[in-house]
Formats: sequence, structure tokens, C-alpha cells
Amino acid sequence: MADASMSDFATWAPMLRSLRAEQARRSAAGSVRVAGRIGRGGWSLAFTSRMPPPGRVKRVQSALADAGVDDVSFTADIEATGRTTLRLLGPSPAVEPGIGTPHPGALILVDGALPEPWRRLPEPVPGAAPAPSADPELLERTLRERLPHAIGATEEEIAAAEARLGITLPDELKVLYRVTRARWEDLEGDDEAARDAFMAVGCELFDLDGLYVADAASRHWRWEFAATEAVTTSPDAMVQGLVGSPGWIAFGDNGGGDRLAVDLTPGPRGHQGQIIMLSHEESVGAGLVADSLTDLVLGRFGARPGGSGVQRPPAVARVNVASLSSVEAAAHPGLEVLSIGVWDDAPLGLAPVVGLPCLRTLTAYPGTLADPLEIAELTGLEYLELGPQEWRVLLDAGAVPRSLSAAAIEVHGDQDPLPIVALANEILGLWGRPRIVQTVLEGDLGPLP
Repeated sequence: MADASMSDFATWAPMLRSLRAEQARRSAAGSVRVAGRIGRGGWSLAFTSRMPPPGRVKRVQSALADAGVDDVSFTADIEATGRTTLRLLGPSPAVEPGIGTPHPGALILVDGALPEPWRRLPEPVPGAAPAPSADPELLERTLRERLPHAIGATEEEIAAAEARLGITLPDELKVLYRVTRARWEDLEGDDEAARDAFMAVGCELFDLDGLYVADAASRHWRWEFAATEAVTTSPDAMVQGLVGSPGWIAFGDNGGGDRLAVDLTPGPRGHQGQIIMLSHEESVGAGLVADSLTDLVLGRFGARPGGSGVQRPPAVARVNVASLSSVEAAAHPGLEVLSIGVWDDAPLGLAPVVGLPCLRTLTAYPGTLADPLEIAELTGLEYLELGPQEWRVLLDAGAVPRSLSAAAIEVHGDQDPLPIVALANEILGLWGRPRIVQTVLEGDLGPLP
């Protein structure tokens, strides 16, 4: 925030004038307060009737880039005369940006902490073996017939890829790259040859440099979403219900952003080396595509239900007007996540879930808890999301659970960001984490035209 352009009121003035004009069209009030969020790649501003002139937002985004700041929230009090007090809120390395709001996102209370699903490693499956259909010789013959002019990778190139990944490639995958190294330059810009390669293999094949291990770190996450996920693997699953695995080797794309991987850590009924797909729209689980790479190339796709994470696991319970009707109905020893949403009845008590051994996440819509202090009895929580009033109760009583790794303040509507930031800073302070810094700029926008 020390960069001159970021701390120069003139950088913000054109955008603030547009926001004030927007407010004036909706309200006759002389003084207005505006708020929003701007990041290098997007923005969330209160424009409803038209888009702001792009240069006014771009000016701020350029200042962000120059200052090395990814994202910043702001609030501005603009008097009828044009006199303005602008407050820049953050950023903080301990706070995730809010989504479409100037309010802070998740507060990271423990540096480097990961949600539980992202910490989960695959379970060993003794006796897991390649599928009977895995046939490296048939695979090689088929690929050479389909790709007679392909340039294959050398043994040295394959060994280099294994060294980079820290894993030995399975035989079928080695055969595939011995036939084609899948480099775009080998096709000399021939789109038809690229289509032939896609059809020959059944996906957009990565070259050896593009191979990667699809472990948990490779899948995007935000605390407020990831903490409400759970990973489970049923005894008859073909694929383990994980976020990622050190045994998932991603080697291709289906053309729509979903990744294909060889699975070396299959589920209890799966095969070592089976082909799975990781959806770009999901963060947990993968679906079975074929029992082997040979089957994929020959078009013999898996017909058995082998996906994971398709249905919400019982470890996650949602109590709201459209789902479960009570906390009692959600309680069981395996419950990991309790989310209390919109609720039209009397506030709910948490006694039924006190003492549950696996409960690690609680989210509660503002006003849905009968006694927020019951949260102090949930000793295993690692993530807590509450409304401002509920947080106030916990803070005043000194009852914020010290087991937390992350937290969030649930805010609805266009509440003033400043009290929410102050509340967030109180919570961060309990863990000695970097607070959200306010930078105050003053200037004059002049009277409305």
C-alpha cells in the first residue's frame, strides 16, 4: 500500500465519481456511502443500470499491479459538496478476499493450515493390481497403427519425467509416450493431425513436461467451501473419494477442462492403473472412465459406478428449510460438517452435537442459534462461520474456540464493511495474525454535475 499511485486519491477519484452518480440516480440523498472490491482480474462494484467507463476501473487495477496487490476493498463517505473520505481495507496475508463483496473472506488463523479434506491421504489397498484388460503390447500396436508418423519419446526423456515427478510411470503410460511424445511442434501446426492424435488416444494428451501429480494441492480451494466438504470411500468404491492423491498422474484433458489421470491408488474394488477423470467443476472426488489405459484407447469405457464424491456424504449435514429439520436429525458419530442455513422456526440448540468425535466445521446463518456460547463445548472445531452478532457474543465471553484454524463472518446485504473489518481484526488478534490495515485517503470529488 506504500506505492504512490495506490495512496493517491486522484487514482480513485474517477471511479468514485461514477459510483456517486449511480447512487444519485437511485436516491436523492445528498451524502452517500459507497463500497466495493477491486482485484487485478475483476471487480465488484454497485453499478446496476450501466457499466462504469472501463478506464476508471483499469486505472485502479493498474495501481494494484504496480503496488503488488492482488485485491483490495474500499468504502467511501462522500458528502454533498464532494468532500470524500476513502478507506482502503487491506489486504492481509491472513485474510482471503470476499466473493462479490467488500467484506473480508475467510480468516486464516493458523499460518499454512489446510482444511481436513486437503490433508487426507489415500488408504492402502492391499492386493490392488492392474485390470486384466491392461495389455501394453496391444496398446502399442493399436497406437502405432493409428499414429504411424508420430515421434516417440526416448527412454532418457521418460526417465527425466519420472525423476521430476518422483514416481515411476506405469507400463501402459510409458508405452503411450514411446509411441508419441505429444509435442505440438511435432505436428507442425497441422490441425488435422492434432484431431487424429486426440481420436487415437481419447483425450488431449499432455507432453512429458506437462505430466503432473494430481495431489490435493493441485485442486483449487477456498476455506469457506473446502471446510464444508468431506471425503469418504465406500467399501465397494472403484475410486477413493479424495481431493487428490500422490498416485494420480494427470496425463490429458477431455477438451472441456476435465483432467484424465492414471490412478495408482485405487479404491477397494478398483484396479491399479485405471483411468479416472477429475472434474474442473468439483474439488473432491474423481470418476472412473476405464479400467486401464488400453481400455481407454480401445473405447472400452467403465460401465460400473466407480465415481466418488458424486453424492453428498453423510459426514456433511445441512439443516435448513429445505433439508434436515433439526440438529438432532443431523447428529451421528461420523458427522464432520454441520451447516445451519435459512431457518423460519425457533433458533436451534447445539446440544445434540456436543461431544461428537469428528465434528470439525460449523457454519450457522445469522440468528439461527439459540445460544452461541454452546459453541465453546465443540472442542474439535477447526472452522467456524457465524454472523456478526454471534461472533460478538463469543468474543465478549472469551469463548472463541482455540482449536480453530480458520473462521469467517457471515454477512448478508450491504452492511457497512468497517464494523465487519473491526470484528475480523479482533478475531485475528486472538491468534496474533496480521490484521486488515486501513489506509485513509481524503479528497474532493466536486459537486454533482
